[in-house]
Amino acid sequence: MNKELRKKEEELEETLARQFELFKAESGDWVKIGGVVLAGGLIALAISKTRKTRKDRQTQEVLEVLEREGLLTKDIEKKLTEGSKSSFWPSMGQRLLILGLAFAKDKFLPNLFAAKSGDAQVEKESQ
Repeated sequence: MNKELRKKEEELEETLARQFELFKAESGDWVKIGGVVLAGGLIALAISKTRKTRKDRQTQEVLEVLEREGLLTKDIEKKLTEGSKSSFWPSMGQRLLILGLAFAKDKFLPNLFAAKSGDAQVEKESQ
């Protein structure tokens, strides 16, 4: 009895060690994926900031030229300094929504129909 318990203990320890190594390997993959996503986000942020500063600099130059020429009015200044209505994030949100729906369809739709056919077999067998 004691030998059996020790043998089971060793088997459980080996299984736990294998599961822990598998967890390490999988978490390493997730860390890599997270790093790539983070790097992509930082690159996108840097690009958007440089574009904004370039656009702001050009707008200031145009305002200075118009002011020197005496053509600057409050209406023109408001139109030039007012931000644009469209941005990157709404379109990105739409793309992520479509991607999520496609993923959910691929992941859950086959299982949905498979579960119904299994239930139908159980109902037929019970009758």
